[in-house]
Formats: sequence, C-alpha cells, structure tokens
Amino acid sequence: MPKVLISDKLSPAAVQIFKDRGVEVDLKTGLSEEELIKIIGEYDGLAIRSATKVTPKVMDAAKKLRVVGRAGIGVDNVDVKAATARGIVVMNTPFGNSVTTAEHALSLMMALARQIPEANASTHAGKWEKNKFMGVELAGKTLGLIGCGNIGSIVADRAQGLKMKVIAFDPFLSAERASAMNVEKVELEALLARADFISLHTPLTDTTRHLLNKETLAKTKKGVRIINCARGGLIVEADLKAAIESGQVAGAAFDVFEEEPAKTNVLFGMEQVVATPHLGASTTEAQENVAIQVAEQMADYLTMGTVTNALNIPSVSAEDAARLKPYLDLAQHLGGFAGQMIRGGLSKVTIEYEGKVTELNTKPVTAIALNGLLSHVMEGVNMVNAPVVARERNIEVSEIRHERTAHYKTLMRVKVSYDGGSFEVAGTLFGDKPRIVTIDEIALEASLGGRMLFVSNDDKPGLIGGLGKLLGDAKVNIANFNLGRNAAATAAVALIEVDQEIPADLIAKIAKLPSVNAVKLLAF
Repeated sequence: MPKVLISDKLSPAAVQIFKDRGVEVDLKTGLSEEELIKIIGEYDGLAIRSATKVTPKVMDAAKKLRVVGRAGIGVDNVDVKAATARGIVVMNTPFGNSVTTAEHALSLMMALARQIPEANASTHAGKWEKNKFMGVELAGKTLGLIGCGNIGSIVADRAQGLKMKVIAFDPFLSAERASAMNVEKVELEALLARADFISLHTPLTDTTRHLLNKETLAKTKKGVRIINCARGGLIVEADLKAAIESGQVAGAAFDVFEEEPAKTNVLFGMEQVVATPHLGASTTEAQENVAIQVAEQMADYLTMGTVTNALNIPSVSAEDAARLKPYLDLAQHLGGFAGQMIRGGLSKVTIEYEGKVTELNTKPVTAIALNGLLSHVMEGVNMVNAPVVARERNIEVSEIRHERTAHYKTLMRVKVSYDGGSFEVAGTLFGDKPRIVTIDEIALEASLGGRMLFVSNDDKPGLIGGLGKLLGDAKVNIANFNLGRNAAATAAVALIEVDQEIPADLIAKIAKLPSVNAVKLLAF
C-alpha cells in the first residue's frame, strides 16, 4: 500500500480521500527541514502547501518518493528541476482556486476605484471626509488583462458583466478563443496605451519578470490603475512608486509582492495603494477544492498511474491511462529490448509511430520507451527523468509520427545508434499483448516472455538442431520458438522464450555453434 505524508495544513477531506482510495496517510505539520529529512524516506508521496520546502536535501533522503503534490498553483517551494532529475513527479492544482483568485482581483479593482480602504479607515476614525474620496466607475472603462488563461478568462467574464470593455495581451491566446470570450487580443504596447485598469494574470518567468517597469509604465494611459494578484516580481515596485508619485499611475492594488512575507515594501504607506497579504486563494471553498484535488491526483497516480496537472511529465487522464496501457507496455518492451542490445555509448534514439497509435497522446509512450531503453544502460532512470537523463548525456532523441497506412493497425519502432553500431526493433499489439514484428528489418512475429534468448545467425542449415540439443541437454524447456530471415535469405534471427535460467557457460556454447553471429539473453 502506498504511503503519503501531509506536511502542511490541508482540509480533513484530503486525508479521507487518500484512505478511501487505498493510500496510507500521515498528517505531520510544522516540521523543520531536519525533521522532514528524518522521516521522508518512509513515503511514496508528499502533499504540501506553501510552508514545506522540498529541497534537494529533502529529496536525497526520500528514497521511495514518487510524487510531490502542491495544493495550489505556485511551486516556488519545490525544486522542480531536482525532482525531475530524481524521477519525482511534481503536481499542482492550477484550477482549484481560479474563481477565488479572480474574485479577489475584481474586489481589489473595486476597492481601488472607490478608495474603500482609506475611506473605511477615515470613517472608523470619525472624520466623515465625504468630499475627500472621489472614485471612478468601472462601467464603460477598458480593462487590460496581461495574461488571459484560466484566471484571466474568469476576470474577463465578470468584468464584462460590469459593462467593462476587455482587451488582452497573451501570446498563447488564439484569435478564436478571444472571439469566443468577446475579448480583443492586442499587443502589449496597445494595451498599455488604452487600458484604464490593468490586471495581471501571467506566471513569473524569465520573459515576464519586471514586465512593468520604468519604460513600460511610461507608456501607460495617464491615470491607469494596476492590479496584481498573480506573482510578485512582475512589476518593478520602486518604478511603480515613482509612477504613482508623478501621477502617471493613479493607484495600484497588490496581493503579491516580490519578497514575501512582505513586512516592508516601498509601496507601503501610500494612500493610492491597496495591499493584501497574498489572499488570492484564501476562501473556504478554494482551500477545500485544492486539498481535495491534490489528494485525488496523488492517489490516482500512486494507485493507477494517472498523471494530472504534472509540471515535469506529460499528463495522462484516467481515460487515457486505460487506453494507453497496452501501448505503454509495448513501448517498455521495445525500449528494453533495444537497451539490452547496445554494445557501446548511446548517441541517438528514434521512436516512430504508425497507424492507430498516432491518434493517441504519444509523449508518455515515448517517455516509457526511453525509460525501458536507458534503465538497461544506467541506474536511477524512470519515466519522469528519462528525457532529462538523455538530454544531459547528449543523446539525441527524436519522435516521428507517420501519416502513412501501416501494415499493422498500430506499429511502433525503436531505433538506436551507439558507438560501433545500430539496432532497430519494431512491434505491434495483438489484442492488448505486445508482439515483436521486426528485428533489424528481419520480419518475425514473437510474443515476449520473462526470459528470452536472442540469436543472430547466417541463414544456413543446422542451427535449430544444434541449438535445440544444447538447450535440451541442459534441461532448459522451450516455451516459444520464433524465427525470421531477411529477403535475401542470408541472415536470420531466432527469439526463444525459455522456462529456466540459462547459465553463462551455456550461452558460450551457443555462441560457438556454426553460423551464429551473436547471442543475448534478454529479460522482460
């Protein structure tokens, strides 16, 4: 039974979901890094929020760890690169708090437009400064969204209900999607020049860091109001302060800051700035949603192999997982076959798909084929880190999907190049069972058992008799015997499933048979 540690405060519903799905769970919050390191080796999964730091030191101690689940969208507290290198899946829950975050952005926009925090403080102080707080209406104003993904699209929908015109800058927003949302897609400079309000809803990356700075703020419409519920670091805070002081920017509302927790900040104390302490996801509903989602995702992965909302591996839905399983088995076998045939440094891998398999999500299939291949060449390789391991070792990996009609309903081919040679193996599915159909372009049809003897030979009489006698004398029973030869009838291969172990001295005797060129004992 897989075992999960919940190290941050989550809804009790998460604990129950793990138990209901056959996962043992421990709840231990407030652990120091040293305390976490002492116990993490017991667990297959780690469920966290923002408090637990999943560092390389923690992962080095987590010998069994297969998945880290973050209840929320941000994974700043997880070293995703280190996790990938160690074969650990990192998941988040990007949609569980979308409505909550969108509503908070709209709340800040309204508070900013009507100066509600300052008016509230003044009224509580008994000043009744009715004429001091002159706000602006949202109706008829232009809202510029920087980022129009899941949260941004919800903000757009709600803002249109307030009779705002919505424009958006998002390189990944298609024209069709923008039209369907009644949003005008624009470039950044056009957005800056036209927007009365700007709301940010984009991740923090190398290209978005400090997106709003002295130069870009100078291009904004005079009197613009800026809302940031996305990520600290998208805006140069000192430049924004100067823009507010000059009157270029009328005000700002921030829920996130470049350094958090933000005990001090250049924007603090400014009457034109509304600030909240990263409350975007802080509603009862959102906390319940993300806790339930992360528990479901982790439990499904640990018990069924379903991958959802992973940051370092292609996602595989429950439906896809069931459909892909036979193809994943085939990929593992083909990769494993090729991996056991390599006799030098691996330099290139090509994985080809034909027929029905091209209709599916082949990225996890390719990852499994690489895993099968590389796990026979080096230790510590799995589906998660196989592509990274290949890249780090300068192994060229190609995936080719052929539109042509295959001889079989589905066909998968793994080609490898290594120092001194190359090897190619192709397979298909008979029902849901993997079947080898070519080896180095020699056709045959062979199922794959646990122990397989591969023999390559010149196509001359006598091999089958000599091979059968050697196996019989050694009391090794043949379960299946599969033969193939090339079109010129000069080269042949045999793939033989056996019931007993074949000792090294017997392999040596088989290698000495007339016409034998190579012998390899394979394990699947």
